[in-house]
Amino acid sequence: MRADQRELRAASTRLAVQFALVIVALFTVLGGVAYFVVTTGQNEAAHRALADASMVDSVHDAPRDLLITVVMPDGSRDSSPQLPRGLPDETALQDVIRNGGSRLETVQAGGRSYLTQTDVRRGKVVQVSYGLGEQEEEQDRLIVALVVSGLIAAVAAAGIGLLLARRSMRPMSEALALQRRFVADAGHELRTPLTLLSTRAQLLRRRLAGGDASASAEDIRDGLDEIVDDSRALTEIVEDLLTAADPRQSAAAEGVDLGALAAAVARSAEGRAHERGIAITTRAAQDAVVTGAPVSLRRLIVALVDNALDHAASRIGVDVSASRDAVTLTVTDDGAGFVDEEHAFDRFASTRAATGDAGHERHYGLGLALVAEVVDRHGGTVAAAGAPGGGAEVVVRLPRARGERGGSAGTAGTAE
Repeated sequence: MRADQRELRAASTRLAVQFALVIVALFTVLGGVAYFVVTTGQNEAAHRALADASMVDSVHDAPRDLLITVVMPDGSRDSSPQLPRGLPDETALQDVIRNGGSRLETVQAGGRSYLTQTDVRRGKVVQVSYGLGEQEEEQDRLIVALVVSGLIAAVAAAGIGLLLARRSMRPMSEALALQRRFVADAGHELRTPLTLLSTRAQLLRRRLAGGDASASAEDIRDGLDEIVDDSRALTEIVEDLLTAADPRQSAAAEGVDLGALAAAVARSAEGRAHERGIAITTRAAQDAVVTGAPVSLRRLIVALVDNALDHAASRIGVDVSASRDAVTLTVTDDGAGFVDEEHAFDRFASTRAATGDAGHERHYGLGLALVAEVVDRHGGTVAAAGAPGGGAEVVVRLPRARGERGGSAGTAGTAE
């Protein structure tokens, strides 16, 4: 995984965690508000129950959810049956008996809480206790529900946040990948034209600076024309790269004679081929016209020929044929061949034969990957064939221009 992809995934994870923390914080606040509202309502209900029992001064008149203890003026008592241990609250009773007034407090008895009010009613000291056990159980259930819901919300928020973050980051990742591809493509495509332009400019400068008598005005003019042509070619390549890098743009399509274009590219490569002792043979069918961008198609053929030159032993064949619906460009060489045709069009792929022989290892740069991209943009197909050590063959099929379908498919010529 590339470093920028790791960084984008890490950023997505951080955003998801932050989103989950925000959701948990909001859920905690809302849960706290809900718990406060519930407990407040329960307290008010308990106080109302005690207030409703303000006139009760007899155990027999008490509601079923209240526990009562009545202390008569003579000191005798009457209490609700089965009082839990801890009730009545003797401290509160003795305080009211001695000092009068009223006391309201929460008492723990029998492992449960009771809201207890003690006061004097018609000469009697009455203590009324309201059990808070059901309220506490309800509060416990509420806390458990809030905690479980909070955990579920945190997990769901993290998952949704991660999904949304990655979806939001995807255009950025694609933009970074597109930018990286453009830089790599530009470096690959411009290296040879820039080298050629620099070489021609240096030769022309040496002629002018050295006062070479053999350098006629016509030679100088030809040299300048070549430099101008190279500069125009560079401009066209840059424009084509920019068009390829921006999916919103498309190059102007026109009819292109693929046979003539292939022959021109082969001729321009003869110098390099001659230095390496390689013969280039071309066969071009008549009326092998396709619809597309001339600069892109030229880049495609140049990349195929350059790839063949890098691996050929003694010969390269460039063949253009035409059928009713398609124009086929075939570039062959007698080099090492392909180790793994499926990965031949991957960027910077490296493959090795199953035998593990280092001589059958092959590295692929950008050339064939750019070929595949250009072919895809023109609605065609590309395939590679050739066993290790048996030479290589790359076949490109492009749709034939409509006005040319059914035309001649004869051989235009052969050149070495």
